Amino acid sequence: MSGGAGRRHRRRLWIALPAAVAATLLAGSANAATVPTPAPKPPVKAVSAAPSQAELKKRLVAAVAADDGSGAVVRPSRSTASSPAVDGTVSPMIIGGTTTTISAAPWMAQLWYVDDHGTTDTSDDTGFFCGGAVVAPTKILTAAHCVKGANWAKGGVVVTGATQLLSDDGDLHGGTATGVLRQWYHPSYNEDTIDNDIAVLTLAAPVKAPTIRLTTSTDTGSYDPSTTGAKTAKVYGWGRTSSTNDNVSQTLKTATLPIKSDATCAAAYGSWFIKGHMTCAGPPASGSDSGTTAICSGDSGGPLVVNGRIVGVVSWNVTDCVAKGAYSVFTKVSKYVGAVYPRIDDTNLNFDHKADLWVRKSSTKVGYELDSKGTTLAAPQSWGDWNGVNLVRQTDLNRDGFQDLLYRVSATGDVYWLRFVPSSTGGSWAAPKKIFTDWRTRTRIVTPGDVTGDYKPDLLSVDSAGVLWIYPGKGDGSFAARVRVGGGWSQYNQLLGHGDFTGDGKADVLARNKSTGDIYLYKGTGKSGTGVFAARVKVRSNWSGYNAFDAVGDITGDGRADLVARTAGGTLYLYKGTGKATSEIFATRVTVGTGFQQYDIFG
Repeated sequence: MSGGAGRRHRRRLWIALPAAVAATLLAGSANAATVPTPAPKPPVKAVSAAPSQAELKKRLVAAVAADDGSGAVVRPSRSTASSPAVDGTVSPMIIGGTTTTISAAPWMAQLWYVDDHGTTDTSDDTGFFCGGAVVAPTKILTAAHCVKGANWAKGGVVVTGATQLLSDDGDLHGGTATGVLRQWYHPSYNEDTIDNDIAVLTLAAPVKAPTIRLTTSTDTGSYDPSTTGAKTAKVYGWGRTSSTNDNVSQTLKTATLPIKSDATCAAAYGSWFIKGHMTCAGPPASGSDSGTTAICSGDSGGPLVVNGRIVGVVSWNVTDCVAKGAYSVFTKVSKYVGAVYPRIDDTNLNFDHKADLWVRKSSTKVGYELDSKGTTLAAPQSWGDWNGVNLVRQTDLNRDGFQDLLYRVSATGDVYWLRFVPSSTGGSWAAPKKIFTDWRTRTRIVTPGDVTGDYKPDLLSVDSAGVLWIYPGKGDGSFAARVRVGGGWSQYNQLLGHGDFTGDGKADVLARNKSTGDIYLYKGTGKSGTGVFAARVKVRSNWSGYNAFDAVGDITGDGRADLVARTAGGTLYLYKGTGKATSEIFATRVTVGTGFQQYDIFG
């Protein structure tokens, strides 16, 4: 954002550029009366050790120092009917606006990256900088063009909690530096057209910065220029402050950029603007810094915010940002909520973005991890003795990016939380923490993720009277006072789910009627209490032939929640989610394997 004095940093300001534009079996082991002593001890996970602060500072200093030009790719405007009406060249890059502080936007993050190309010579280092937003304690929402082609675990650092941009000597100005564990960008991201320009970084450790939520998939008001919200959309960033030099703002800036109609955006950019996937905002640029308010180089990946929710991600603009008639272009977040939400809640046992299965062998009481390979499962990995337990649920109650387990002791009904704690040496399992006492009469316990819409994992349970209760998670392994959903849930002999089955970014659950075998979808609304689920929809008839199910999230890695079901003969089938809230909710089943009758607990 321009205006005000900036400090020149010698680095590439990463910009997006269209290339064309240059079981659930709760009673499974009810007869096991032995309380686990000692408590179950899962194997230490082979997670990469989090980078030390010294290593992170080294990367930061190198990223600031890396001199790789502006990174802008330009091309002449076209004079065809589909060409932009603006007079300029296109390059994804706040001119105008005002300075602000991190307390006004505490979820803002600085994304720094450096590649040393495997040499000790710093002269060939390349580095760039992007913006981002904290959407969960270990999750940063940003642009795909800031992620694709970079190894963020090896060369990236995320700085949170700082108003000031990083200093040349690595001074964080009160901020916190955190490494990156893994990265995801939309699988359909197109570098030529800058379509589907959205990504998520998973941090190696949770940060204390407050989070900001995404808009919903059904949000239309935020993008309607006639509404108050759309007229007051705000963007945040540390980007360039002028079209005439590469100075970036040393202090966080913000600007109000009223959202424009699709027709206005298309009139300005022709085929470069992809309706439904992009939105544009701001007053039309004046042709110079004076009179222009726009995103510019260095703002990439930052959020466009309406009513406290992210509605856009900074994607691209014209070269130098001020060409007469130009608008700032953002990824339209409402389109991508269904794809992004599973990445915000994508914890799994081997850290590869695919949900894995946890099972227990009935004859030995040994637990096993079955890692997903997409449509098949890897060889079982032993988790040791799990005798005396009659329920296990895979979850991430503290939303730290590492999957934990919830288990119930058969003899007492006490429910424990077993969590993985990352550390500089890789991590370890903490001692189990009892979170509920004597839940022996609870007929169903489900860890569906976030059902209340606050991005904090919740828990559902059905009591002996058939009443369904929500236990709203606080994001730290504890829960607020339970909230009654309603009665009548004893009609179901299965209640399960983890994640979003319908592609709208809200957690859903599935229930099987015990008399008919019919499967019903309860679509999440993001609310609490009696309104937590929409009216049920029957998605399958007479599934009595299955005697165990598991729903642990996105098993295939395509961003949609899946389901596995076991026959009495022990064949396990995968029902790949389609994202549709109808009878077409699942694709044709695929055989995962046989011999699964040996397991009495599915996580």
